[in-house]
Amino acid sequence: MIKGYIFDYGGTLDTNGCHWGKMLWHGYQRHNVPISEEQFRAAYVYGERTLGRTPIIQTDYTFKKTLSVKLRIEFDYLQDKGLLEAGNFSMASCQSAILNDLYSKVLENTKKSKEILQELKKNNKLVLVSNFYGNLNVVLNEVGLDGIFEKVIESAVVNVRKPDPAIYQLGIDALGLKPDETTAVGDSYDKDIVAASKVGLHSVWLKGEQWDDKQHDESLPDKIITDLSQLLQ
Repeated sequence: MIKGYIFDYGGTLDTNGCHWGKMLWHGYQRHNVPISEEQFRAAYVYGERTLGRTPIIQTDYTFKKTLSVKLRIEFDYLQDKGLLEAGNFSMASCQSAILNDLYSKVLENTKKSKEILQELKKNNKLVLVSNFYGNLNVVLNEVGLDGIFEKVIESAVVNVRKPDPAIYQLGIDALGLKPDETTAVGDSYDKDIVAASKVGLHSVWLKGEQWDDKQHDESLPDKIITDLSQLLQ
């Protein structure tokens, strides 16, 4: 019998399964940024690697500020590579439009996620385990998800990152439950589903729009869903 859930945050509770690279790319498309998807993907990877090796995101940054930093790094990369020219359109206005567009979608998604989490919380203990920058509690407060989880376990704080299964063991310890009494829910097959299985957890794969077309062993997760609301079915 399941008594607890370990949730991922980014790509799960804030986008309902859509990879953040895809979320950003669709924002670029909606606002007619004149680049190809291949060019965007290079900028996205550069931005993620930059943030991974440099402590740019501070512990007091809101999600909106964090997202604005990501966009600035991506746009700077595209401009430095000669793929965007400031004379063609206002980069500042375009960044602002994409930021507000994506931020509103995140608020909409997290509002729906909150309803699902509150329903699950009636009969289960909930813990959050996420690869994040050290400002996750600020973000949770910002989007209305504070006070829901027994504990928030954040990679930048505990110095363990997915797909290292040790971070999931910390989630199990925080719940005070046995692995077979606990289900991990996440959007990343490798970082969430595979990692959770290595410490004996049940798992639910929230399979949304993926970053690539890589095929996975779909027999590994206990359940595959395409919308977070399916957890209540």
